Formats: sequence, structure tokens, C-alpha cells
Amino acid sequence: MPAQVALRRAINTKTRRFHARMLVTRMEEWCVEAETLEEARMLLAAGAGERCTPGESVQFEIDSLLDE
Repeated sequence: MPAQVALRRAINTKTRRFHARMLVTRMEEWCVEAETLEEARMLLAAGAGERCTPGESVQFEIDSLLDE
């Protein structure tokens, strides 16, 4: 947006701030070393292992939106 248009919009309009509370679901890939699939499941469920990829946001839901 050109600077003149942005300046004109800022002078002519007054913005308001809105707050939202959102639930964000993220898919991540975790790795753990184990002897069996069952052991790997137990270890991961217990919080063992390490994150292999940072993941991406795949879904979000707005819980509430507040007008300040």
C-alpha cells in the first residue's frame, strides 16, 4: 500500500483494537528410540523423546472476541 494511501486512511478512519482467545492445534513429529512399537508408545506418552520437526499450525478456533 503506498504511503500516501496509508496516511490518508490513518487520518480519515479511527481503528479499534480487538482481542481474541484462540485454541491453536499444531502437528509435530516426535522421535524416540525403543525396542518395540509398544515401548515407543509408552515412552512418548510419558513425555520421552525429542521433537524432530517444529510442526505447523493446522487448525484454530476462536473462543471469544472482545471489543476494547
